[in-house]
Amino acid sequence: MTALPQPRTEQQDETGGTAASVPPTAADARPAPDRRSLALMLLFAVVGAAVVLLAAGRTWARGEVAFQSSVLHVSATGSQTTGLPSALALVALASAVAVFAVRGNARRLVGGLLALAGAAVVAACVGAATGSAALDRRAAAAVGLSTATAGHVTHAAWPWAGAAGGVLLLLAGLLVIARGRDWPGMSSRYEAPERRRVGAGTAAAANRPDHTPADLWKALDRGEDPTA
Repeated sequence: MTALPQPRTEQQDETGGTAASVPPTAADARPAPDRRSLALMLLFAVVGAAVVLLAAGRTWARGEVAFQSSVLHVSATGSQTTGLPSALALVALASAVAVFAVRGNARRLVGGLLALAGAAVVAACVGAATGSAALDRRAAAAVGLSTATAGHVTHAAWPWAGAAGGVLLLLAGLLVIARGRDWPGMSSRYEAPERRRVGAGTAAAANRPDHTPADLWKALDRGEDPTA
């Protein structure tokens, strides 16, 4: 009894002939980088930091303080209320850039730092949205009395805008932790020129045939050890 022939897996080419199928290589099986989530992370980080820095320069609270027979109006901006959101926004931007320079667990740590900065921005802005400590300090400085406090205090919406920016930074950090392993890293073209030059010279030397006697004499003239 004869065995049945196995089905052929060859493919026909354009001329009608057959071509043997090529097995997939490791490069073909490698998943494509998740650039969509990477772009979303960058968008969240840049927009969130920009919103926080913009809100920090705006007036967050206004009030009045009585001085003798007059009433003085006082106000406090976000940076005068607390300098934490602005500093954390810059930390978040630096963390977003550092994502491209690291991989693996180090990238997750950077994402954790970015998320922590965003959460701290939210906490600082929400705490300042209803407080009047900064305005009281401004009132005391205006009248020269440490016991003076501001009255008729009103709060603007800018602290909540800063908190929204902090939420975006938090989301950017969570994206790094969840999807950062699928993102591309920094290309070798960003390495130092000397390092690239040394690597190229090493590769050329590996591909070069054995040294001739003339090459050995030239090496001695340059003060090099040809036996090394």
